[in-house]
Amino acid sequence: MTVDIAIVGGGPAGLTAAAALAGRHKVVVLERESAAGGIPRHSDHPGYGIRDLRTMLSGPHYARRLVAQALRAGADIRTDAMVTGWAGERALEVTSPRGREVIEAGAVILATGARERPRPARLIAGDRPAGIYTTGHLQNLVHLHGRGVGRRAVVVGAELVSYSAVLTLRHAGCRVVLMTTEHPRPESYPAFTVAARAGLGVRVATRTRVTRIIGAPALRGVETENTDTGARRIINCDTLILTGDWIPDHELARSAGLDIDPIGGVPLVDTALRTNRTGVFAIGNLVHPVDTADIAALDGRHVAAQIDAYLAGYRAPQGGVRLVAEAPLRWISPGLLRPGDGGPPRDRLLAWTDTLLRSPVVTARQDGAVLASRRLPWPASPGRMFRIPARIVAGAARDGGPVTVTVR
Repeated sequence: MTVDIAIVGGGPAGLTAAAALAGRHKVVVLERESAAGGIPRHSDHPGYGIRDLRTMLSGPHYARRLVAQALRAGADIRTDAMVTGWAGERALEVTSPRGREVIEAGAVILATGARERPRPARLIAGDRPAGIYTTGHLQNLVHLHGRGVGRRAVVVGAELVSYSAVLTLRHAGCRVVLMTTEHPRPESYPAFTVAARAGLGVRVATRTRVTRIIGAPALRGVETENTDTGARRIINCDTLILTGDWIPDHELARSAGLDIDPIGGVPLVDTALRTNRTGVFAIGNLVHPVDTADIAALDGRHVAAQIDAYLAGYRAPQGGVRLVAEAPLRWISPGLLRPGDGGPPRDRLLAWTDTLLRSPVVTARQDGAVLASRRLPWPASPGRMFRIPARIVAGAARDGGPVTVTVR
């Protein structure tokens, strides 16, 4: 099969790109799940669509809206379609109920998103019982399959998604007896912490990690440790939710040999969201894990104009200047500035910080000189995206050395 554009991933980013491009090009969306829509499909609470659709929707409603827009534009959305590898520079090997096939495309958009780090990757010792979930697994079971969980839950993490897990647990009749975070303060917005404590009785134990899982064949409890004092205690629970701690779904990008940021694990893209392979673009939470669904969707809108230009014959200039994040920033995206390119989506650089800075000063330097320095009116906080105005690197010489972005 030959198409103009193949989009891998039917979440908000991929569907928005499909809706923007399908009216002018032959577009196929390849989604490995049985239905398109991504994470919002099983995130049954409001808060979706604010920036991209200018409205407030529940997750499932938002997902259905994006699917409908892509279909109306003429996109071919194929579900249960797993891309298993590459058969050429822009040719994808696909396995689906239709059989095995190769889809050749003029341009490929990788919109594979991100996932929460599971228990083995978090190196939590102890037994291997039933009752341990990530947020995505929990919401899939409860909202899509109508299944229940236990009665007493511990939630690891205090990010935005952690409170989404709390709402799902409440829907399933499961009480959160403790939320833990290794940071000095909860990572989410204070309003979420206050509302959850006042309305749902959720207590947050800061500077605390889960060190051991107890119970076989079913979960009976977890052991926690205060990382400052070393004090340990046993929390009785039958459900453990591992939230946040996001990693990109980058296996397909790696198998293509794309340049990957060594710390963040994200594909290296420029402000047009191009990768180092000609005609292959990467968008959404694959390149900034993890941001809200509407921000990921706006990547899909941004990349459409870049793909129109590429299919019309425009080729990006060679070279470019790397953007490098310094601690406490873990990574920054986009990571490449090319000559002649415009700004990134929403004219924002996206970064992840490991330290809370309430009044951050961001500085960009190149070849020993300060390009710009600016105090921002919003905090840099672990567990949520730190947005940096792109004009801080506007003065970078595109033939100079790397641009280092620091925050203090």
